[in-house]
Amino acid sequence: MWFGSFMIIALIAVGVWVFFQSPFMQGKSAGEINSSEQGQSILDIQPIEAGSRPTKQFELTAKETDWEIQTGESVNAWTYNGTVPGEALRVQQGDFVQVELHNELEVPVTIHWHGVILPNRMDGVPGVTQDAVEPGESFTYEFIAEDAGTYWYHSHQHSSLQVDKGLYGPLVVEGKGEKPEHDEVFILDEWAVNQDRENWTNMGGMMMGSMQGDGEADTKEMYDTFTVNGKAGDAIDPLRMEEGETARLRFVNAGYQLHRLVFPEGSMEMLAVDAEPVQNSGERNVLEIAPGERIDVLYTKGEEGEIIGETPSVENSQDMQILVLSSDSDGENLQVKAEDAATSKGTSHASKDLLFETVPDVDVSYNMDLSMGMNMGEGMTWQINDRVFPDTPPIQVEKGDIVRVDITNEGRLNHPMHLHGHRFQVEAEDGGAVVKDLINVKPGESYTIYFEADNKGEWLFHCHDNNHADRGMVTIVDYTSVFSPFELNQTNQP
Repeated sequence: MWFGSFMIIALIAVGVWVFFQSPFMQGKSAGEINSSEQGQSILDIQPIEAGSRPTKQFELTAKETDWEIQTGESVNAWTYNGTVPGEALRVQQGDFVQVELHNELEVPVTIHWHGVILPNRMDGVPGVTQDAVEPGESFTYEFIAEDAGTYWYHSHQHSSLQVDKGLYGPLVVEGKGEKPEHDEVFILDEWAVNQDRENWTNMGGMMMGSMQGDGEADTKEMYDTFTVNGKAGDAIDPLRMEEGETARLRFVNAGYQLHRLVFPEGSMEMLAVDAEPVQNSGERNVLEIAPGERIDVLYTKGEEGEIIGETPSVENSQDMQILVLSSDSDGENLQVKAEDAATSKGTSHASKDLLFETVPDVDVSYNMDLSMGMNMGEGMTWQINDRVFPDTPPIQVEKGDIVRVDITNEGRLNHPMHLHGHRFQVEAEDGGAVVKDLINVKPGESYTIYFEADNKGEWLFHCHDNNHADRGMVTIVDYTSVFSPFELNQTNQP
């Protein structure tokens, strides 16, 4: 037993050491995604027309920026429109959205609209739904903002690197009805500021982290600074509210580490997860948010200055603290309180509206085993059913199929699995079911999800710790009646 655990840890250590020497970062062999040209091209699916809808137009320019994370500490960032995060795009439900991407970087980029249900060709996945946008070129994304909620956008080209360098931003689709007094977005992330993210060799720390079993051994060693909206510690802008005021706070985890935010006791209630409203969750004071997840909460300001921040026991927690101050408060001597057991997370509370009222009869079943392996000469890989992308077995469906996926993680690290272009349903811990597009599968956990194949195309299903995805933990929901005309190669890598 002990020997087997030691071997797993040793494999992880060796694999991470060679991580950025692998062909997944240096260029992999060409592959194809159902490109037999039999059936319908994904470029011909579902016309996108504004009709009489209001049109919202934006321009986003990918470019290099010297970004100050906190006083005296800057990083070389890749940004949309020069800031981390990029411009907050706010639209109304039902709007026709046009976003023109200009690339001023020296590498290809794309934009993926995380969580948005849209036509496949607008999904922003290079080699699958489009060719990456080359330096000096532009591409226009168009879709209808059908569903209200919190979303975000990020590059899906070499996403493990490009998202890490800052290519992301928030997208809010505002629904109809009364707006809260305050509506704010907070994007959480991790950076390697005082160490080289690509060449760290602290194997002892990773081994100890793996032994602790929190599923974060790799991310804890790769990054040394936490940020909120691109800033750390004292550089984070405070939230200004008066006693008794309420706010809708929209949290997005753009990083690769799970975060647990502690709120003042009795001040927070979850409203929505992955853009789906949840039933009354009751007052909790800890919010757990996985990589790629979006969670909205209702926050009520207390009498004095308050603080919302990462669990104090976590290294670098002091970087991720949001002061909530009244107009005459300076925020001195505020501290994050120790967390208690009252935690809300993505699978805690049932959704108000379900995809299926009862367990559905299924047309397609798929077992998804998440594991780690080694490729001779290439180092560590992250696998689905013992294979790495693009050789992972696809989930083959026809339009209208009801699909069941059983996901199991027998490894030692967390795997937040994100499905593009669809929403799925999974059992909620408080009873009932919750509708999501991302499920965080911790070591030793298993989940069964159900979804309807109602959006034709070629859709990624991958780990949103993009370091794991880049090493192979990706598969495709493949509608067998369509094909992709694009090819995976050194330029087009998701």
